[in-house]
Amino acid sequence: AESLVKEYNGKKAVRGIAFNVFKGECFGFLGPNGAGKSTFMKIVTGQLKPNLGQVRIYGQSVWNNRHLFRRLGFCPEGDAFYEELNGQEFLVGLLSLYGYDKQESLARAERALELVELKEVSGRPIRSYSRGMRQRIKIAQAIAHDPEILILDEPLSGLDPLGKRRIIKLVKEFRDAGKTIVVSSHVLPEVEAMTSEIVLIHHGKILARGDIHFIRELLDSHPHMIRVKSPQFRELAARLAAENYVLNISFEPEAGAVTFETHHRDRFFNRLNELVLDMGLDLEEITSPDDNLQAVFDYLVER
Repeated sequence: AESLVKEYNGKKAVRGIAFNVFKGECFGFLGPNGAGKSTFMKIVTGQLKPNLGQVRIYGQSVWNNRHLFRRLGFCPEGDAFYEELNGQEFLVGLLSLYGYDKQESLARAERALELVELKEVSGRPIRSYSRGMRQRIKIAQAIAHDPEILILDEPLSGLDPLGKRRIIKLVKEFRDAGKTIVVSSHVLPEVEAMTSEIVLIHHGKILARGDIHFIRELLDSHPHMIRVKSPQFRELAARLAAENYVLNISFEPEAGAVTFETHHRDRFFNRLNELVLDMGLDLEEITSPDDNLQAVFDYLVER
């Protein structure tokens, strides 16, 4: 990707992204909703033409290059199905577009359905599928033609914990087999489970790129706000005020709550647990008002 820019009605969804992925690498794009991940992936797969810059795969521009499409597998974030078709018919129809004959299309569809564990419901119309099944059939169509490159946009969305574990295992198997993989998510543990190499993206720009240890240190540098509601909120604040990892304390007397700002969340919660036992604290609620990627990324941008 070379200096990509994509605008919608004068608003930039992608702002100068430059990024290289080498054959056999697996990268995760991490960012809050609206960060530009999906737009970037649609440009990479040739569905959108950038206003500036270009994407090259194997030295060729991807835009309007149908010869590259069969080497790519794309799982989009949104649904786009022929709802009246069953799972097998859906895959066979897409595989026929790649030039496979009916017998080969059926064989590849069956293999893909087995990999995502949908073979038993392959005869049911897609309109009857649960959200998790619909997600898995999207993954099936991305892998059915055995592409060299997989572009997976929020591949774990809508899956239950068991379904997530199965797809994570499948992605790791493809990674170990040497496929080039780019996945996106707004949930760090999901990306971390599939790859240790992560790119942070926010407002259409790349903020950082590195292994999981570097990214975690970067994200953990964000000061955390922790709100505790308790009848003994003043006593709790007095006990925690001397701790060097507590940066600021603010009170809400009417709500019976106190908010702590800390740059070391683990130490804070360890000490809070100790005080609950020592003081016999009656805790009504513990929340983190800014414990989300949007808040973290806003902080990193302002640094």
